[in-house]
Amino acid sequence: MTNTHQITIAAALIIDANKNVLLVRKRGTSFFMQPGGKIEQGETPEDALIRELFEELNLVVEKKELVPMGCFHDVAANEANHQLTAHMFRVEKASFAFAPAAEIEEAICCR
Repeated sequence: MTNTHQITIAAALIIDANKNVLLVRKRGTSFFMQPGGKIEQGETPEDALIRELFEELNLVVEKKELVPMGCFHDVAANEANHQLTAHMFRVEKASFAFAPAAEIEEAICCR
């Protein structure tokens, strides 16, 4: 029997005025995904997302910009034997500037 672990994250679907979506790829992985990260003990999903976007992309987002999309469950893409719970938010900005930092190796905007 395989032992399955749980990961809980907050992530964002970030869209600009041209309907481009921001995606990131973490160092050592091959999958692009929505930016975000793990929720720390005592943190709300909103606070975790704001912190992670700043740490990983130097992207400043305010709580009032976060539009809840729901909570989703799936298999974790980059961690074997892990189930994922993702609190998803939509963030619409006319434009956004970002700079990959921390464990983010690549960030792209695409349609």
